[in-house]
Amino acid sequence: MRYLSAIVAVVVLAVGLAGVVLGESDDSPGLQFLGGLLVIGAIAIGVRVLR
Repeated sequence: MRYLSAIVAVVVLAVGLAGVVLGESDDSPGLQFLGGLLVIGAIAIGVRVLR
C-alpha cells in the first residue's frame, strides 16, 4: 500500500509540473493554478507516506 501511494504521488507530481509548464507556455493562469494544486497535493501525499 505504501508503494502504491508513493507511485501515485510521483504521477500526480509529474502531471502537476506538466500543467504548470504547459500553462506557462500557453499563458493560461487556470492551468497553472490547477497544476500548482496538483503539485501541492502530491507533496502532501508524499509527506503522509513518509510518516
